[in-house]
Amino acid sequence: MEKIRNIIFDLGGVILNIDMKKTELALQQLGIDTFSQLMSPASVQSFFREYEAGKIDNASFIRSIQSLSPKASTEKEIVNAWNALLLDFPADRIELLKQLRKKYRLFLLSNTNAIHHEQFQRQLYQLTGKYLEDFFDRAYYSHMIGLCKPDVACFQFVINENNLNPSETLFVDDSEANINGAKEAGLSVLHIKPGITIMDASW
Repeated sequence: MEKIRNIIFDLGGVILNIDMKKTELALQQLGIDTFSQLMSPASVQSFFREYEAGKIDNASFIRSIQSLSPKASTEKEIVNAWNALLLDFPADRIELLKQLRKKYRLFLLSNTNAIHHEQFQRQLYQLTGKYLEDFFDRAYYSHMIGLCKPDVACFQFVINENNLNPSETLFVDDSEANINGAKEAGLSVLHIKPGITIMDASW
């Protein structure tokens, strides 16, 4: 294997701690008790996919969530419930990014959406006075580029934009499906499995 010169990081579950259960519980309080089924890989609702790919706007997404609830939930209640899964940025992971950037070109590739993007950028700025873009050479978000992992085209987009040699590029993610997509694109991979974090890896 050639020497790694570039690292592409996932965000949620890798750099940012997340807990889907918190959003599931918050939505249950709004009368939506089918979130886990709706978000399962086999049956994820089309509007979730469309929102992640930037094909629908915030208002359309919020209306779609409201339509699932028997209660008259407000926009603010929906946004707060949707953001409940976003936890914290551990300081040691942010420090690791700073150190790794001295040795590698760093990139971020996240399947996310506009509401989450606004919230986690706000959280990081409150913690560090900086945004995610300040810790990476380039940051890519699915709702902005219109491409989502694990599609090979998503990885190829980042590779092509930055003239990366896949054999010199490591992809780091906590999703097995995304890891498999990265392998298809020719990238080396590091799968962050339950119970470990990027702090446990040998850099």
